Amino acid sequence: MDFKKEANKSNCACTYLACPRRGDCYACVEHHRGNAELPGCFFTSESEKTYDRSIKNFIQTIADKE
Repeated sequence: MDFKKEANKSNCACTYLACPRRGDCYACVEHHRGNAELPGCFFTSESEKTYDRSIKNFIQTIADKE
């Protein structure tokens, strides 16, 4: 599955380039779910840059868009 990880890296919206899970969507979701968070790709590009992956921040970001 490493071939998929390398391909996914080019589409990964996360700005934390040093993340060891970068490109491994399953590991990323598993990690953030375990921390009651969402992955960076769920957020707007502006909101993602805050590194606040909380569900509360996600809901606020969506509410702000409306």
